[in-house]
Amino acid sequence: MSTEPAGADAAVVPATVPPGAKSRPRAAGGETLLGLKRRARRINRALAEQYPYAHAELDFRSPFELVVATVLSAQTTDVLVNQITPLLFARYPDARSMAEAEPAELEAIIKPTGFFRAKARNLMALGTKLVDDYDGEVPGRLEELVKLPGVGRKTANVVLGNAFGVPGITVDTHFGRLARRFGWTESDDPVRIESDVAELFEPKDWTMLSHRVVFHGRRVCHSRKPACGACAVANWCPSYGTGETDSDKARQLLKYELAPGQEELLEKLLAETHRAAEIRMESQRRPR
Repeated sequence: MSTEPAGADAAVVPATVPPGAKSRPRAAGGETLLGLKRRARRINRALAEQYPYAHAELDFRSPFELVVATVLSAQTTDVLVNQITPLLFARYPDARSMAEAEPAELEAIIKPTGFFRAKARNLMALGTKLVDDYDGEVPGRLEELVKLPGVGRKTANVVLGNAFGVPGITVDTHFGRLARRFGWTESDDPVRIESDVAELFEPKDWTMLSHRVVFHGRRVCHSRKPACGACAVANWCPSYGTGETDSDKARQLLKYELAPGQEELLEKLLAETHRAAEIRMESQRRPR
């Protein structure tokens, strides 16, 4: 499925920094704010070199499909969501059909994602809100997106950045963990993290920065045992040494296309970055 931005007529205006949350991130260990910005941007460049194929890992063909998939992704993996959305969107291709869904049928389809009753209620309410207030179309403004059932700032920024081309920082658990490890923020609050990180980068970089950091968190900088010895940004990371520093042992901790034995998949992704989402989908369909 395509991950190209939809809604060509949407104005490309950065998502606003959360009101009341704006605060300059504090540099640690005597690092100046300018030094922090330079180090943060060096990390971003290194991650861009490591993951030139970084992309939204939820499969979608329209803003509606992306907002639904993102709501479903709460407390589960993108891989699992991608496995159930083809059937889901075949049965409910638009907001009206979602609004008119039979609850039991919808719940049965999305049950593998967990919390399926609450998610089903949110999806039906989301469809109803879109039909009643927006002619069935997903709005392209943050202040309208966050009014939709089941949609918070994280989901809104995912939709804006990937479906409408509007820059935004997506703070999920991976992004928050790495932002703290990189010294970009000291906060655990997603809104404060978004504000702190926004101070360090140009708006044009926000969406791809989010993809790269999340990619790195899933593949290298794990929550329990990061693979420090195989990390592309180790030279600029103040948390180096939190995990395994031996290069051979660290390599065994890598996941997805970076994992040992996945060299062919990584080679394909690097050779055809424009087809990254399609290549990833194909790899996940293969029997294991």
